[in-house]
Amino acid sequence: MLSVTLLSFIFFTGLVIALTWWFTRGSDLNTDEGYFLAGRSLTGIFIAGSLLLTNLSTEQLIGLNAGSFSEGLSVMCWEVIAGMSLVILALVFLPRYLKSGIATIPQFLEERYGPAVRALTAGIFIVAYMLILLPFVLFLGARGLNGMLNLQELVGFKDELAAIWGIIIFIAVLGGGYAIWGGMRAIAVSDTFNGAGLLIGGLMVTFFSLQFVAGEEGGIVGAFEKIQAADEDAFKSLGKEGEDAHWPTLFTGVLLLNFFYWCTNQQIIQRTFGAKNLAEGQKGVLLAAFFKILAPLILVLPGIVAAYLVIGIGDPEMIQAVGKEDGEWIADRSYGALVSKVLPNWLLGFFAAVVVGSILSTFNSVLNSAATLFSLDVYKKYLNPGATTKSVVRSGQICSFVVAVFAVIAAPQFLGQDGIFGFFQKLNAVYFIPLLAIILVGMFHSRADGKSALITLLVGLGLMVIGTFFTGENEEAGTTGWLKSLFVSPYHYMGFVFLVLVVLQLALSQSGMKRASPYIQEDKGLVDLTPWKPAPYVGGALILLVLTIYTVFAV
Repeated sequence: MLSVTLLSFIFFTGLVIALTWWFTRGSDLNTDEGYFLAGRSLTGIFIAGSLLLTNLSTEQLIGLNAGSFSEGLSVMCWEVIAGMSLVILALVFLPRYLKSGIATIPQFLEERYGPAVRALTAGIFIVAYMLILLPFVLFLGARGLNGMLNLQELVGFKDELAAIWGIIIFIAVLGGGYAIWGGMRAIAVSDTFNGAGLLIGGLMVTFFSLQFVAGEEGGIVGAFEKIQAADEDAFKSLGKEGEDAHWPTLFTGVLLLNFFYWCTNQQIIQRTFGAKNLAEGQKGVLLAAFFKILAPLILVLPGIVAAYLVIGIGDPEMIQAVGKEDGEWIADRSYGALVSKVLPNWLLGFFAAVVVGSILSTFNSVLNSAATLFSLDVYKKYLNPGATTKSVVRSGQICSFVVAVFAVIAAPQFLGQDGIFGFFQKLNAVYFIPLLAIILVGMFHSRADGKSALITLLVGLGLMVIGTFFTGENEEAGTTGWLKSLFVSPYHYMGFVFLVLVVLQLALSQSGMKRASPYIQEDKGLVDLTPWKPAPYVGGALILLVLTIYTVFAV
């Protein structure tokens, strides 16, 4: 088993490296646009592939399936509603971004509000990537791989923490190579190939899982019937009261977090800035939207199957592999345990390579985004305005290395955290919500100035820190906490804070903190802004598909 698994792992990983080299040979990595934006040459298929795999990493693959293990289909909101957000990106935000010719969101904010807002937002993004996003990706990926391949026993690690450390360091070294020396084009190309592998491998896990549940005589429909009989809420799209993503949250924090992540988050939308033209960018974004709507087949359904095997029928192997901590199932072990149980041995190595690819994709994409933010928004803007393009690129490579080191150190600290995907989203909200407020006001209100944006951003960060870390809850003492008493769900609090911030900035802009003249966006003329003609119709069809899915599974 070990030799077959290792051979298939090495073969697929080597194939992706070879194909990436072939498609990126001769790329310009010595200029800002060449290194950070792939020379503005990305076509729709590479944009879609990179968008998908940058997102479809272990915080999704392991984290979302852990969520569905505990709460069923309702966690699909993080994927299905993302399809709607991507439609808005394609039709509303992307034309504005490409018109400004920006490489980073802070650049857009400087154009709109001034250099102080640019510097602050660049710093927020870099710190958040270093201490929130990358550690989660590394930790969940390491735990998932350990569960799939049982590396703790195969390699001889003394415990799970030692195995997680070893995997994290391996991934960081390999991923850093892509990001530091390959630039955005190498990332986008490798993402596309790894994305194809993830889709195929993820669908195979779902197929073999359902086949295992169905048994020799049953079919796929029979598998769904067995799961439904064991848990009538397993396939309810709107969830139930008490769950993290109960249906009212779809209209507050869940919607806002999805909207920020897919429309204004540097780590995700940077690849759209590298679009060859607007039409190609829209094609790529809408293609990614279609696959995001179908993503629950890979990112949610296996977790529901795992819950059926563990809780529904009490499969001994799954029970042992998932385990309990303080009387609760360790849900983020469920996906790795399921993969190890249902996949044939010869496929385990391939899927492990796919999972490593998904981790690498997010890891190296975030490193590249952090490098872009530091090099263009801090180093070139403030530290060395006269820097050569070579030194700018070099500063980005150094930033990538530093961010990677801190992420590796922080990653194991999440061992033992309950409800890890929901916890991840709530940490993201600390900076998502304030930034979204000032970006939307900046786009659609031409008079608000930089001072109003700074005040709003700082107030927002303060409110979100208080609501996230100082809720007054104490499980041992049995106290509920002021946040839950007032808002029921942390996602409702996010919606409340967002409204407060928008009203605050609009009020400030009416009380003297406004531009001397209205903001008018300038067309930098860097790419052709002719839209893809079918884009509105395709976008409308995708939104209809989202509403249909929710309706079908609502009861």
